[in-house]
Amino acid sequence: MEIKKYVEEEKLLLKRSVEKLEIKPTLLIIQINDDPASNAYVKGKIKDCNEIGIIAKHLSLDKEISEKELLEIVKKYNNDSNVHGIIVQMPLPKQINEENVKLAISPKKDVDGFHPLSKFNPCTPYGILKYLKHEGINFVGINAVVIGRSNIVGRPMARLLLNESCNITVLHSKTSNEDFKKYLGSADLIVSAVGKKHLWEGYTFKESAILVDVGISRVDGKLYGDFPANLNVKLQTPVPGGVGLLTRLTLIQNLMEAHNNEF
Repeated sequence: MEIKKYVEEEKLLLKRSVEKLEIKPTLLIIQINDDPASNAYVKGKIKDCNEIGIIAKHLSLDKEISEKELLEIVKKYNNDSNVHGIIVQMPLPKQINEENVKLAISPKKDVDGFHPLSKFNPCTPYGILKYLKHEGINFVGINAVVIGRSNIVGRPMARLLLNESCNITVLHSKTSNEDFKKYLGSADLIVSAVGKKHLWEGYTFKESAILVDVGISRVDGKLYGDFPANLNVKLQTPVPGGVGLLTRLTLIQNLMEAHNNEF
């Protein structure tokens, strides 16, 4: 099933669940930038919430705000029982330490899954895993390659796949081109989170391979993935209309879980 249809079906199930609730789940989005990609992503999150019947509060703060002031705001909403999930939209201004902000959000309300004690998995890798499970992928013993080692995608993606009994290889900026060709050519599943237009053009993949394109880039106003489109493989996630939809869906699913754990 294509990702768009899968997400629509899952959102319909969420909407039906929300309709039965007396107290609606509430998501607080804190934004301290005017980044075009962030603006589009926040707009998409609010749209999802409205469609499902969830309350979305968007708090746009001055870019000159101090870290101390931001942490006080996060603390305030940690203690607000009317807010069930809190996210702070990245990137942050240079005067604010990203790790301090992630640690400030209550693990019970950290629906992005960034806090080390969070009850939730990070949205992008967890959304990918759930979609591939829905597609009937058998993970046991397959050779999975994760490209990128960020704490948001690469590392948690590798951990989740390892928990599914995949054989895991993590490649990164220090990996040689020779090794890239070797590992990509033999992989059953590849998750690429680099963000360079058609980075893997000219590489050879197995026809039975599954390619998950996380690394989206914008060139001349158009979105591109790390992989060229329409490769001869078993499954390839599209760009746009792929992993971003899974990420937003998983955020809402995490929020529902946060809400339900409160009652």
